[in-house]
Amino acid sequence: MINFYQLIYRTLTTFSSKKGEGSKVVPDLATDMGQSNADATVWTFHLKKNIYFSTGAPITSKDVKFGVERAFDPKLAVGAPYARLYLDAPKDYEGPYKSGDLSSIETPDDSTIVFHLNQSVPEFASALTEPVFTPFPDDPDTVTETSVDQKPVSSGPYEVKSYTQGSSIALVRNPYWKASTDSVRKAYPDKIDFTFGVDAATVDQRLISDQGKDVDTISGNSVLPSSLAKLQTPQLKSRVVEGESGCTTYLVMNTTKPGLNNVKVRQAISYAINKQQVVDAAGGNQLATITNTMLPSNTPGYQSFDLYPSKDSKGDPAKAKELLKAAGVSNLSLILDTRETDTMISQSEAIQQALAKVGITVKINQIDAASFYQTIGTTSEQHDMTVTGWCPDWASGSTFLPPLFQGSQIFSQGNSNVAQLNDPAVNAQIEKIEKMTDLTEANKAWSALDKQINELAPTVPLYYAKAVSLVGSNVGGAYSDPQRAGGVNFATVGLLDPSK
Repeated sequence: MINFYQLIYRTLTTFSSKKGEGSKVVPDLATDMGQSNADATVWTFHLKKNIYFSTGAPITSKDVKFGVERAFDPKLAVGAPYARLYLDAPKDYEGPYKSGDLSSIETPDDSTIVFHLNQSVPEFASALTEPVFTPFPDDPDTVTETSVDQKPVSSGPYEVKSYTQGSSIALVRNPYWKASTDSVRKAYPDKIDFTFGVDAATVDQRLISDQGKDVDTISGNSVLPSSLAKLQTPQLKSRVVEGESGCTTYLVMNTTKPGLNNVKVRQAISYAINKQQVVDAAGGNQLATITNTMLPSNTPGYQSFDLYPSKDSKGDPAKAKELLKAAGVSNLSLILDTRETDTMISQSEAIQQALAKVGITVKINQIDAASFYQTIGTTSEQHDMTVTGWCPDWASGSTFLPPLFQGSQIFSQGNSNVAQLNDPAVNAQIEKIEKMTDLTEANKAWSALDKQINELAPTVPLYYAKAVSLVGSNVGGAYSDPQRAGGVNFATVGLLDPSK
């Protein structure tokens, strides 16, 4: 989403487009990274000069405020709910159309905006990269109670020329965007066409063949495992873009379920899983790197550890049986929810086989991919276990561990704490770290908390996904960006020969 989003929208801050700096946050519409008071509860930002919407209207602090206020309307919000989480707003505030002005956002002049927060947030400048902080014009001609992705008013280098739902989007230049105000987006192409719904095997074959207009093409997804062997020729290797996705795939256990409410049982499962077999099912070591931590390795303050070691990461059935015996549990039967795709079914079968070796029976419940996340995110519908993944909104434990493990973030629907972990010590430590104003110390604390949570074994970290994509032979400036799940950063690409 954010890879496409950044082409038409700008926020006060965003992610660097320099290769190797994908996780670094830099100023965008703002002149700098903002100034905060001593406890990071009040943040002030100043806007750059000569910044405009695609309508030709200048972008002011009031537009930023109005865009953020709209994010409180449940019908209009796009992306993570950081505005609702961090801003000092009434609990019943539902945006400008229903509730009017939000007094905790001040605009003393057209270029200054002041945010009053409900807690200390030393990483607030990073939170401003999220779509909920997209400016939107408070103008009678453009105001509409539709989401920014339904009626886009561009602030970036491109605007939407045409859109066919589920099929295509055509972008053309925003004539009012000025490169002098934007150090992130290079905007080399005059137009960009996105096509959706093409079969993945067809995409791979077209890019491998590299014929006609496909020489100007980028794939939005990683290649299929079946295509990897074809990429080894010198001609194709030069067009391969690969790197870490910055995301963790893991087995999550519902800690409220019988058997799984026993930490020793969860630890036994952690020992039993053959991670190498799961990685093989995911496409092999070219598409996945085994991990023993939940936090991705590019997280500031990251520390490596392995609390449930086994030879070659193939599991330790003997240790697992020992823990199950100590727990007094035998003949355990579990249901594993999985997406109805070949790759996910294969990974689930690998888990099923590993747990069978320690006497745990696993039934695989296949769920249509379109409704999978809705199902596992509904506490009344999820079963005992599932394999899923998480990508942080920015490189920090604060956007990874709380959504997955904080008790206060267990919701009946849209629930990301699928383990339903509600551990008092974990909750207290999250609250403590969130109040730290020293980011270096906070980063160390997040990594220590990762280990503390891992001791409770609500999840089994499996692997970091890798992205391997192919670009056409006429595409330049493409590199893998971990902040965009390892995909190509569209902000830097262009055609080597525009005349082709």
